[in-house]
Amino acid sequence: MNDESRLRAVRPSIADAVELPKLVALAPNLVGAAFTLMKLIPARFILDCARAEGILAPGTLVAETTSGTFGLALAILCNLRGYRLHLVRDPAVDPALQRRLDDLGARVDIVTEPAAVGGLQQARLDRLAEVFATNPGHFWPAQYSNSGNPKSYAGLAELLSEAVGKIDCLVGPVGSGGSMCGTSFFLRVVFPHLTAIGVDTHGSVLFGLPDEGKRLLRGLGNSVMPANLDHRAFDEVHWVTGAEGFLATRQLHRGHALFAGPTSGAAYMVARWYAQRHPGARVVVLLPDEGYRYQETVYDDGWLRSNGAALDRLPEEPALVEHPSEVPRRWTRMQWGQRSYEEVLGGAWEEC
Repeated sequence: MNDESRLRAVRPSIADAVELPKLVALAPNLVGAAFTLMKLIPARFILDCARAEGILAPGTLVAETTSGTFGLALAILCNLRGYRLHLVRDPAVDPALQRRLDDLGARVDIVTEPAAVGGLQQARLDRLAEVFATNPGHFWPAQYSNSGNPKSYAGLAELLSEAVGKIDCLVGPVGSGGSMCGTSFFLRVVFPHLTAIGVDTHGSVLFGLPDEGKRLLRGLGNSVMPANLDHRAFDEVHWVTGAEGFLATRQLHRGHALFAGPTSGAAYMVARWYAQRHPGARVVVLLPDEGYRYQETVYDDGWLRSNGAALDRLPEEPALVEHPSEVPRRWTRMQWGQRSYEEVLGGAWEEC
């Protein structure tokens, strides 16, 4: 190996080294894009843009509301780049994640009282506004509304198209809207007939269900409507319960030794079903993060039983409905048909 090759093999930081996914064959026509931490993609892109615009410099306070992996991605990047970080999150604190955030130097602000409308997610936004008021010169990544979130997935779409070839269907979980809306948009430049399937959960407002505040299946879904969610990107939507998503996560591990989180399991379940029923289609599924945060929950049989989330088997087929008001408490699908929220539900949500 010459000196130039050695330099290419050594990445500038761990964030650069693990940002892109490993591509794994899960079936003859199903490819899993398995990430260590998918949220590094939008976090890096958003911070890079802010730095290029002169908004960010060493010591700048970065503040965001997140209870998931976007916060971890920010903590990694802010630690490496010398930014201060203030995260606002809800009480469902994952102890292992909290320890990592503490060790990386992030300040974590926990909100315990839900807002009258929008639940804990809106209460977190309200608390974030208070942080902004007392910290002039701050930077807000705003993952729900920053257009850099979906734009950041152009590189992923390029990687997938070059490595996989023609892609007929993209499946992935939906939370902020960035990964699925962004990746499907760029893939459709090359593959205009791409089918995009979004995976949500019960108690999430994203595709017309009522907000339940606390959802057992976390990391996807939302209690407020993100501005980055373009409903017209989706041909089909699936709702997956916590118990179903957890069992699918364990099946992904048992069947492929792929140690992933529950949003990955839920997406895998849907993608596997679609791939089996469309053997001539090439399907890619986004698997957003690894399973280490969930060793004492999803990967613990006792925890599953105590939370009423232990299943012996998954349904063979999702229930099919024509409207979100008909969704039962089980795995369900609906032909969304690349329609807007207003076209499907007859009214508009106020975006966060």
